[in-house]
Amino acid sequence: MKAERALVNMRHLCRASLTSVWFAGILFAQLASGQATPRLVTLDEAIQMALQHNHNLLAARTTIQQSEAQEITANLRPNPTLFTDWEYLPLEKTSGSLADYLHDSTEGDIGLSYLFERGKKRQHRLQAAKDATAVTRSQVTDNERTLTFQVASLFVNAQLAGSTLELAQQNLKSFQNTVDIAEFQHKSGSISENDFLKIKLQLLQFQTDLQQAQLAKVQALSDLRQQLGYESVSRDYDVAGPFDYLPLTVNLEVLQTKAIENRPDLRAAQQGVTAANSQYLLAKANGKVDVTVAGNYSHVNSISALTFNVSVPLPIFDRNQGEIARTGYAITQAQQQQQEATGQVMTDVKDAYEGLQTNDIVVQFYRSGYLDVAQKGREISEYAYRRGAASLLDFLDAERSYRATQVAYRQSLASYLLALEQVREAVGTRNLP
Repeated sequence: MKAERALVNMRHLCRASLTSVWFAGILFAQLASGQATPRLVTLDEAIQMALQHNHNLLAARTTIQQSEAQEITANLRPNPTLFTDWEYLPLEKTSGSLADYLHDSTEGDIGLSYLFERGKKRQHRLQAAKDATAVTRSQVTDNERTLTFQVASLFVNAQLAGSTLELAQQNLKSFQNTVDIAEFQHKSGSISENDFLKIKLQLLQFQTDLQQAQLAKVQALSDLRQQLGYESVSRDYDVAGPFDYLPLTVNLEVLQTKAIENRPDLRAAQQGVTAANSQYLLAKANGKVDVTVAGNYSHVNSISALTFNVSVPLPIFDRNQGEIARTGYAITQAQQQQQEATGQVMTDVKDAYEGLQTNDIVVQFYRSGYLDVAQKGREISEYAYRRGAASLLDFLDAERSYRATQVAYRQSLASYLLALEQVREAVGTRNLP
């Protein structure tokens, strides 16, 4: 056994030396080429980067500016109308002077008219536009809330992929040591060739796990980069931060109350009722007839005169009845949508709360001792197998159980962290009570 340990230790030393030389070579090459180390991004930094650089969000924010521009249009007054004409201009030479003919025989008019809006149409248009802007602003804020959750979810997925990759590397390294020892035992006649081949074949699973873990991390970082704004981070960036259990004690009623206060989609629904009322008042104002006042100077056959006129449509048929009725029904629609949004907020908080509680219990199961049991089980089986006190089947089964338990724990931890982010999304703020 001493010779066996000496051989293993010598192999470990050689591998460590080669690894150190390889790492030093890469580091020297990076420094020589001027390459910087990969940027590490925390969750808070990722959220801020997404809020500043995500293209979908930047596009949505322009709707606020568009709505504010519509406020300018709504507040404009009608333009006055200038009109003029000059009639009976000669096409042939006149008998007298041209000036006398123009003065005595032609007619000319010049005038100005203006539409006076009644019913405070402009004020109602402006108020309706402002209310629409308020709804748009809240909808964009809700887009920010949704984007924040998406970034947090992808960040947790990247953390899970990184943790799984570390586990795969550790498992592969550990089992490679087992293969080395089995190879030594096989050559010394301690185990059969069949057992050695079974152990070596099991190495394929660990190698496959490592490749899949590497792929999962690359894809997770790529998906997260898209949400952060593709140009905002380099392709070799990585996530940083604790991937660990964060105990949180929350109260459902308090969460629902806070959600009612903070959820921007609910605020948009409430503002939608106000906007619907503004549209109704505007429709009624549009039913009021407007007055057009015009003044005209005329020169007819050497006579100059002024003319004033007022025109008023007679509201016999069209009094905007249809639009008034439609906007009245739209108020009811907005009120129902507000009630639906309120119920959805309460449901979202309830579902997120229950999900957090359930995932918390599952994580506690693992942390209460199952992780230690899997670890000790593998160590005991490995120790016993190397000394001939356990079968190869028992050893491999313990190895698989340990790997499956560790992977399942990391997945449960990620589910818990995602459930925590869902609570934050449902409440509408990252600052939970």
